[in-house]
Amino acid sequence: MTSQTPLHRLEKFLLLLTQQRGVLVQVDAVEGSVPREAGAWMAVFEDTLLGSVGGGHLEYDAIAQARGLLNSPPALPATRRFALGPALGQCCGGVVHLRFEHVTAQDTDQLRQRLQPGLRPVALFGGGHVGHALVRVLSGLPFALTWIDSRDGVFPGDMPGHVICEHSDPVEGAVNSLAAQSCVLIMSFSHAEDLEVLAACLKRQRLHADLPYIGLIGSKTKWATFRNRLMARGFMADELVQVTSPIGVPGIEGKEPEVIAVAVAAQLLQVVPSR
Repeated sequence: MTSQTPLHRLEKFLLLLTQQRGVLVQVDAVEGSVPREAGAWMAVFEDTLLGSVGGGHLEYDAIAQARGLLNSPPALPATRRFALGPALGQCCGGVVHLRFEHVTAQDTDQLRQRLQPGLRPVALFGGGHVGHALVRVLSGLPFALTWIDSRDGVFPGDMPGHVICEHSDPVEGAVNSLAAQSCVLIMSFSHAEDLEVLAACLKRQRLHADLPYIGLIGSKTKWATFRNRLMARGFMADELVQVTSPIGVPGIEGKEPEVIAVAVAAQLLQVVPSR
């Protein structure tokens, strides 16, 4: 289960630097409507490209200028202004300031620190079909994923480095050790387990209020049943509104695991602020 995540791109970039020098092109500042945000980067080598600063003629020109720098003596970093108008054949209308920087193996430590992506923590409870599909989708997005199940042997062997697999029995015992600001996705093999994980999340919210998203898979009927059971345990209505169920962006009706995974990933990107 491998994918070209931001972390993979960075590690590949730093590995290539041990073999040849390159030029780092980074969005330094932006004005108006532009294709990428400040901080986005692209690494340019003689015959390899990694990352993107926006595509189109902007990127085409940036690559040409970076390759020109590769064939020139090393120089101090320089920032160049690109207006996304008729001259570049792009109608965004904004302005992108790109920073061009010669980099070598000696720069790997500071580049790792500078370019390390900010990954938002997600805790996924459940190693079933939807759980597997979600890991495939989320592992390519800016999330640091902890995947939790009470059963042995449910996790695949080949996992990206920023996905941590954790066995917990009882499964709800893992809730207290989750990273602060974790988004929680609950979809175990058992409704009884789902209820216990959800109750543990709501108890944590009472104490710390540090779980920005608690999502429970299932139908409206399942959530109505869970709601009644949680209220019988003493949880109040203003606590239960913190739960999202059913999960996933509205309007996507498919029930296939891959479809659910895309809908849930899109919802996470909507509700959790970018870092």
